[in-house]
Amino acid sequence: MNSNQKASAKTDLYEHHDYYGIDELLQEDHLLARDAVRDWVKQEVSPIIEDYANRAACPTHLFKGLAEIGAFGPSLPQEYGGGGMDEIAYGIIMQELERGDSGIRSMASVQGSLVMYPIYKYGNEEQKRKYLPKLGSGEFIGCFGLTEPDHGSNPGGMVTNIKDDGDAYILNGAKMWITNSPVADIAVVWAKDEEGVIRGLIVEKDMKGFSAPEIHGKWSLRASVTGELVFEDVRVPKSNLLPNVAGLKGPLGCLSKARYGIAWGAVGAALDCYDSALRYSKEREQFGKKLGQFQLTQKKLAEMITEITKAQLLCWRLGTLANVGKASPAQISMAKRNNVHMALEVAREARQMHGGMGITGEYPIMRHMMNLESVVTYEGTHDIHLLITGMDVTGMNAFG
Repeated sequence: MNSNQKASAKTDLYEHHDYYGIDELLQEDHLLARDAVRDWVKQEVSPIIEDYANRAACPTHLFKGLAEIGAFGPSLPQEYGGGGMDEIAYGIIMQELERGDSGIRSMASVQGSLVMYPIYKYGNEEQKRKYLPKLGSGEFIGCFGLTEPDHGSNPGGMVTNIKDDGDAYILNGAKMWITNSPVADIAVVWAKDEEGVIRGLIVEKDMKGFSAPEIHGKWSLRASVTGELVFEDVRVPKSNLLPNVAGLKGPLGCLSKARYGIAWGAVGAALDCYDSALRYSKEREQFGKKLGQFQLTQKKLAEMITEITKAQLLCWRLGTLANVGKASPAQISMAKRNNVHMALEVAREARQMHGGMGITGEYPIMRHMMNLESVVTYEGTHDIHLLITGMDVTGMNAFG
């Protein structure tokens, strides 16, 4: 930490809020994981995050720390570099990371759910042994290439393609809005083969014709590094093809894993905003009394903790379903959409409660609010998730 960061560093006073005693439903290892990640966030993230967000810089030195606290693939087997924990532990870790910053959680989500998970789920043994331990330890950084400049909500329309060339495939195309891409060592890329079938490949950064320019000018997720993936006649060995999946179900399976983590993560952002607003209401005075004594302030706080509690229960139930393989993609969509929307509403109310101070870096509110404007869009937009639920309950497809 440099002298400017030390001067602006603030003590993280966050206290957990559990209005319905959901902690009693958790196992000891869940609580231990949460405490460990919370301590790390308080020590390593909170003191520097405002500075990095202000400068639109990514604290890439945190990748190693994220690996050390088990944030990369917490629910993947230990023999492959994961944490060997259950899905609730994975969710809780994402919640604590996003309580610090959505960008930090994104760094971990992509590494675990969108890079390690597809290699574990769809790769062969050689690929697993080659890449997963290094990804789990943070030696390798990965990214996930699905979204294209002209194809976001409709990934099936992708134009990135591979053509057979003997012992390799020739990869051409471009991907957009890719978290971690400018610093990634490998990319899990989805492309159409010559029959139009979507396939997954592991592309390494030193392959000729592969570049990953950074996207600048973001007002959201400013502490997360985002870029493009550009492929110009990239020769990818056939041994890098993920052999155990074909079609859109491959990337969509990864997205379900990531969306599950986001559903938990968004609650963390909401909790941080609520915690700050509650503390501020007890300290700030107007008209001769504490803000917290005013009825409208209490109304806002009561509505915040109510919505947070509902989202916490949604996460817990989704986690219990995920642990036994029964969490459907549509159920995950519902939780992602509801919880991110909830977090945005909480952030906006908290911003108002802080008055003018709410727009400053003295408090985390505005940073969370700007971050959540990305979270509500990525991994499926708010409206797309609404249609997923609609299709699930009616049996009728409203897409296209």
